[in-house]
Amino acid sequence: MSDVIEIRGISRAKAPEPEMSARPITGERYFSADVAQAEWDALWPRVWQVAGRVDQVPEAGDYVTYEVGRDSVLCVRGDDGRIRAFFNVCQHRGNRLVSSDVGTLATGEFQCAYHGWRFDTTGVLRWVHDEDDFPQGSPCGNRNLVEIPCDTWAGFIWFNMDQACDDLRSWLHPVADHLDAYRMEDMKRTHWVTVIGDWNWKCVQDNFNESYHLPFVHPQTLHSMNEHHSGCQFDMYPNGHARMLMPGGGPGPHYQGRTERTLQSLKADMEFWELDPSPFTSDVSGLRTALQQRKRELGTAKGYDFSSYSDEQLTDHYHYTVFPNLSFSMKPDGCIWLRGTPHPTDPQKCVFDMWYLTLFPRGAKEYYSNSMRDWVSVDHQVKHQIGKVGEVSCGPGIDQDVAIWTTQQQGLRSRGYRGDYMPAQERRIRFFHDNIDRYLAMGPL
Repeated sequence: MSDVIEIRGISRAKAPEPEMSARPITGERYFSADVAQAEWDALWPRVWQVAGRVDQVPEAGDYVTYEVGRDSVLCVRGDDGRIRAFFNVCQHRGNRLVSSDVGTLATGEFQCAYHGWRFDTTGVLRWVHDEDDFPQGSPCGNRNLVEIPCDTWAGFIWFNMDQACDDLRSWLHPVADHLDAYRMEDMKRTHWVTVIGDWNWKCVQDNFNESYHLPFVHPQTLHSMNEHHSGCQFDMYPNGHARMLMPGGGPGPHYQGRTERTLQSLKADMEFWELDPSPFTSDVSGLRTALQQRKRELGTAKGYDFSSYSDEQLTDHYHYTVFPNLSFSMKPDGCIWLRGTPHPTDPQKCVFDMWYLTLFPRGAKEYYSNSMRDWVSVDHQVKHQIGKVGEVSCGPGIDQDVAIWTTQQQGLRSRGYRGDYMPAQERRIRFFHDNIDRYLAMGPL
């Protein structure tokens, strides 16, 4: 038998460039109530969305909820182990069944707080008060919760409000095939932050569909990654998803800074991987390759299984945007997961979520998350932090993004804004808006 480890990695094949419109992306798209209503009617009911993490519902009767617009979706694990999704609404007179974002059924049933109707974890109505008093016959077994498609992938619970939707794996193609290599189902959510912001949800996805802003919003990144568009790869896929491949582990050839800035930026990473910085004090051009080799050499000893990663994945930034509102920023030891959810009534507001998922080394109880600049514990149950801008932190990098969106929203509302004027490297934004328009053209579901 061969001792050579088979490295699968992720395909870096360039996707064909899609045809895109030349329609201007006007400010109205970010504040118009009519546009927001069209999105509610035609877009959001047709797309797969994430309700929570599978590890939030380990036992029968455990549930999570997620609010999107006027709807609340309830996902619960049944006695048969299956996770199902329902609209979180009692079929008697419309009261929401549960109000918490996570919980456990003490009695094994959902009981409406208004009139006591009880539903089991399969959504079936099992008991009503005064069952003999319904002229149309007993509602039990007849007025059940409305179930919607539900599936799991990568440790996430997904749902879709369209009964005729494509299956989840088909919807995610080719993103799921790519990101399976990271085994996100084995990661633990160590940061869970929600920011209530004064911007439209599309500001979030626009931002994560381009890296043109990095030198100005994230200047610290220039020392440790090649952010220049000539060094990156941008791919757009038929389902509306997109990705960016950005070299990391050292700056690109356009870097004009001092080498010590790069070594300081990567100090924690180099110390963890026991890489001597001295050979790179005057020239960092070989640093990326050296880091890749070191991680390959020491990965198993430090508790990592990198056998499904290519060498590039050990240093580079693989950033995926999943249509319409999710972003996966993949690291060798974790993932920054980002989501912008529209406010239910105000198109100039947004519910922004940042989760960090940590892949702990085998046997490790604590770990220093380089991306979050924070120590995390595998045994600590992460708390959900909710607040306005400045009240809670999404980590050093994402906080810089959050700081921009309020003033951008203000400018988008100005009568002086003439619409977009974008470089080619921002074409994922146009692709994103073209896909929104594709859904809006379908009309209400």
